[in-house]
Amino acid sequence: MLTLPGSFFAFVFGGLAPMACDSCEGAEAERFTRGFNTAHTVLHAGLAVAFVILLISWCLPWNERNVVPRWVLAALAPGTVVLSVLVFASMVPWPS
Repeated sequence: MLTLPGSFFAFVFGGLAPMACDSCEGAEAERFTRGFNTAHTVLHAGLAVAFVILLISWCLPWNERNVVPRWVLAALAPGTVVLSVLVFASMVPWPS
């Protein structure tokens, strides 16, 4: 329930992050662009992993044997979104 809205806001945050370096010039802008491109790729991969985890939790058969794996995967999905955003924010060389 939190994974899809969280992924949307993470995607928006990642998309708006380049505005932090609108006033950057020269070497600082180049450093930010290189770091941002890598971090943005990592963010996309993390959000894709979160979606796949959520999809697997939905697709497991609805029987008594799969109750625990379904709950675990459903709980891991929003955690993966949060982890992706934290990794993204730590990888971007924010301007000072």
